[in-house]
Amino acid sequence: MVAHSSVEGNQGTEEPQARTEASPEVSQSQRPRPRPSQQTTAFQTHFRPFNYARDFKTIAKTTSMLEESGFYWGPMTVEEAHQRLKKEAVGTFLIRDSRQSDVFYTLSYKAQNDPVSVRINFKNSKFSLTGSKQTFDCLFKLLEHYISSPKKGLAKPLRKEPVPSLQQLCRTRIIQTCGGKDIDSIPVHPILKDFLHAFPHPL
Repeated sequence: MVAHSSVEGNQGTEEPQARTEASPEVSQSQRPRPRPSQQTTAFQTHFRPFNYARDFKTIAKTTSMLEESGFYWGPMTVEEAHQRLKKEAVGTFLIRDSRQSDVFYTLSYKAQNDPVSVRINFKNSKFSLTGSKQTFDCLFKLLEHYISSPKKGLAKPLRKEPVPSLQQLCRTRIIQTCGGKDIDSIPVHPILKDFLHAFPHPL
């Protein structure tokens, strides 16, 4: 097992709630007098609001890198994820959006017997799996930890495209050889460095 945790249930998201918004001001004479019953529009998103700007930047950067990774499947139910993993080798995993309103992502992977889904928590600017006390400042460090763990809970990602592009293969090989922290010292064109920085992880 990757972590001692509860399996994510197939719970739906809440419907957006809206409230009436007062008309925008046209002129001082035309402006309607506000009534106590009038309320402003407030659309609720699937995710909770951010308390700190750094948390917003972390999640925005993580999502951008997930899009580059190829194994981020976006909105997907637990049944769909488990069906895709059912015939894969043990340790095959994917990342998808969580259906819980207070969780961003879910890790779904093929365990010894059947596929399992575990929520990825984000608290105090750290990522962790439900049921585990280990925290990471980067989601991909979390994945790399469980891939390299002696228990080998994770092995390889399940990408949307079974065959990666030549660019992706080259980037992965460069990162594996040079490391993601030494990209700026690699003697290549700045555009290529930007491409490497977009996903500096050997996954």
